Amino acid sequence: MNKTALRLPLKKHAQFFRSRPAIYIGVILAAVLATYAYKFRAETIFACTASLYSSDRYLAYCNVASYADYEHGAFQFGLEPSAVDFTKKAEVLFLGNSRLQVAFSTAATSDWFSAASARYYLLGFGYFENVVFVEGILCRIQPHAKVYVINVDDFFAQWETPPAKTVLHDPEAQNRYETKRLWQRIHEPVCKRFPALCGNSLVVFRSRETGAYTRRAIKQQITPVSYDQLVDPDVVKSHTASAIDFLSHLPVDRKCVIFTMVPTVGTKTGNVNAIAAALGDDLITPDIPAGLQTFDGSHLDQASAERWSQAFFETAGTRIRSCLTEQQ
Repeated sequence: MNKTALRLPLKKHAQFFRSRPAIYIGVILAAVLATYAYKFRAETIFACTASLYSSDRYLAYCNVASYADYEHGAFQFGLEPSAVDFTKKAEVLFLGNSRLQVAFSTAATSDWFSAASARYYLLGFGYFENVVFVEGILCRIQPHAKVYVINVDDFFAQWETPPAKTVLHDPEAQNRYETKRLWQRIHEPVCKRFPALCGNSLVVFRSRETGAYTRRAIKQQITPVSYDQLVDPDVVKSHTASAIDFLSHLPVDRKCVIFTMVPTVGTKTGNVNAIAAALGDDLITPDIPAGLQTFDGSHLDQASAERWSQAFFETAGTRIRSCLTEQQ
């Protein structure tokens, strides 16, 4: 009796759908479309906002596996010609990883260069990028920089990051990055017109003119910067050898190559100071006694980046201006 009572509603539903196959098909299609719509919004470029696009900014990174990095391919394959052109014409080039990008993507940086009437470009990359990838980009672009500012933070490591390995060795990489560029052409108008269709995953946009990052605010995990004075002789030896080779190809006077170290959690000041000393150079790091912090355990938060970059130019500004003037 109970079984009959429990099954009766199911039988009625089954009979209902058998008598109306169009409704049944419609329900199934709606469920399938809803599933694909969710996956499309959660697992593609549409997981990220389009609100930061501008005539100067393109999407450099969207935190979903199917999209992720774009900036490596943009430079490797010349997909953003104006960005490459601005890099080539910059008088001061900044090299390093995303910590450098965040630290110098500040009003303090743009204000200093505006006052100096000089052009700059932040040629850092995410994924803890290093000299292996950047050297190839410089060889291809042949920049006219008079000054190089290098964040020594593992920049002279000799290993390929995942996106570098992809763009350097995968024969299908260029097609995939060109597809990523095309998706941005769709993503921008659709998400600006219908923002509810798009998500709020971590996203980084990049200036074509200066290379500066603009990122969407994310939930912050504030962590104070700290310093590690330990020295690893093997790291110092290998990175110094890599640096000597890299510097030998830069077409500027060594005094116009400025080494610095953007602070982070566990800043490797011991290794970096030892590398700079082995190269016969000073490490230019502003003296900020306390208060710097990261928003994610790695990158300076905006207020700290403003303080640090302003202090950097107060320390290194005279040397940069000297190099700019002497090479006119």
